[in-house]
Amino acid sequence: MNFDEILSHIGGFGKFQKSLYVWICLPQILLAFHMLISIFTGAVPPHLCRSTNTTWPLTASSDPPNFNFSLVTGPDGDPGRSCSAPGGIPGTPLAQLNHSIALALSDSHATEGCQGGWEFSKETFHSTVATEWDLVCDHANLNNVGSSIYMFGLLVGAVLFGFLADKYGRRNIILVGLTIQSTCGVGAAFAPNFYVYVFLRFVVGTAISAVIMNAFVLGTEWTGSKHRMLAGIITDYFFGFGYIILAGLAYLIRDWRKLQLAISAPGFLFIFYIWVLPKSARWLMANQRYEEAMDLVRKAALMNGKPLREDIEICQGYKDMVKIEERTKHTVIDLVRTPKMRRSSLIMFYLWCVSCHSFHSSLIACEVDSD
Repeated sequence: MNFDEILSHIGGFGKFQKSLYVWICLPQILLAFHMLISIFTGAVPPHLCRSTNTTWPLTASSDPPNFNFSLVTGPDGDPGRSCSAPGGIPGTPLAQLNHSIALALSDSHATEGCQGGWEFSKETFHSTVATEWDLVCDHANLNNVGSSIYMFGLLVGAVLFGFLADKYGRRNIILVGLTIQSTCGVGAAFAPNFYVYVFLRFVVGTAISAVIMNAFVLGTEWTGSKHRMLAGIITDYFFGFGYIILAGLAYLIRDWRKLQLAISAPGFLFIFYIWVLPKSARWLMANQRYEEAMDLVRKAALMNGKPLREDIEICQGYKDMVKIEERTKHTVIDLVRTPKMRRSSLIMFYLWCVSCHSFHSSLIACEVDSD
């Protein structure tokens, strides 16, 4: 009797599996926060360059009085026109923008560096990563690099924690991932400079991959084959729900540090997962920890209302199956070894690549409408 037959015997998607999916799906909301947060924390509002040869009338705590930032904003809301500087030609509209002399409306003029510092519109955002560390114009690429490094963290986490999960178990890696995500997410809210912030975001990216992958695997390993496809989709609904909530949070919290803290700190509430999140019985059996696996199987059977009576036979049958599988060591090469596996694998590789490329490209290219 293989493990799928065990699941059909105790209930492939009973009360035990449904409660498990509650624990699996709740963190997906926070994971969605981190996936899209850079759209808000990294937003670049319209900006003006302070003059260095005139008295700037503002204090650090004051809002720009009566600035018409639309003069340096393109028709599509792009603030990039703020980076063109004709040198403050007298009589031009920009020369009258509270003594700002480093801007222009035309891209045909030669650009000059901003020596007096930048003044940002606070109509939409009170503070962002870009406004705090002046990631505009000559330094605008740093903002994009930060997003790319976060995405690279997702890749590193997928490889690293996938391997560690096979060695140490899905549950343990999920708990580690949630801890890292919460700790480094909160740390990013207090980052003293942009480079520390980017490093912490990279680590958060690795942790998100750890949780996403292993939560999915843990759920499907406990779910019967008849319900596995539907169960695997459930987590995506909570991911989408997280996107919706994030839009509301970003509307209410306009300061990037407070917003970063608001999406990260709730992760510490998942500390109770130490007591409620079960291990994978399939993984335990594959690692010859049969007694632990059977204890979990009995618990699941009891919760599903189908008490297990043939546990010795089932356990022995699975032992025999594992021994047979141990005779052949499988590697990644097996995915392309035979024509049928090679065809199926290449199709899956292509579909996954296209899907991820479309999804993540839309995230990176997404812009916030200031209206």
